[in-house]
Amino acid sequence: MCETRGLGLVVWVCETRNVMTVNLTRIYTKLGDGGETHLGDMSRVSKLDSRVEAYGTIDELNATLGVALLQPQLPQAFATWLRRVQNDLLDVGADLCVPVAPATDPTAPATDPSSGKHERERLRIGPPYTEWLEQACDEVNAKLQPLRSFVIPGGSPAAAHLHVCRTVCRRAERRAIAVGEGVNPEVVRYLNRLSDLLFILSRATNVDQGDKGPGDKGPPAQGAESESLWDPGAHGAGTASQPA
Repeated sequence: MCETRGLGLVVWVCETRNVMTVNLTRIYTKLGDGGETHLGDMSRVSKLDSRVEAYGTIDELNATLGVALLQPQLPQAFATWLRRVQNDLLDVGADLCVPVAPATDPTAPATDPSSGKHERERLRIGPPYTEWLEQACDEVNAKLQPLRSFVIPGGSPAAAHLHVCRTVCRRAERRAIAVGEGVNPEVVRYLNRLSDLLFILSRATNVDQGDKGPGDKGPPAQGAESESLWDPGAHGAGTASQPA
């Protein structure tokens, strides 16, 4: 058992080959009062460091997903997927908070040259995380009509919240790229596919809701859509933002 500090918390971590147990001992530590924080490898960096910004944005994304899950219009199957994503995002944050040694397999344990011993195995996300997102994207997108323009964010409250999640996810992807070579490349791929999934789920949620307005308690029209599409140059023509 060893004490680590990550994501602003004092955490006792007990690891075996297959199990990680996290026990939060206290929430405030005063260690960040000077504008610095510990990374997962215990190195100290500024809270403005690009890596801290990246996993902080992952945390923000997770919080926005929590708000999206509160929306009653969100289909139950999508809610189940998003709860899995929320847990996976904690894995992504744990991956991001520990720099990847250059020119090494990011999933392999690091080696301490002075002792010749391997450090404990780090939590890294791998291709199965991204492959699961791709399967979910394909499953839902196959049931949607092909797009003929860009989607204007909105529609049902659940869909609108998913669009917010999508844009935060895109920002998290950019922040992860900005960290540079010390990032597991699977993190960037995962965030890219997740933003795609959130876009697809927002469209599918609007299809589920049809053209129901806030005061309409009736069932959605079968196959109806309530998403609006971009009408280039339609300013002032009275044709913009019409339902598809």
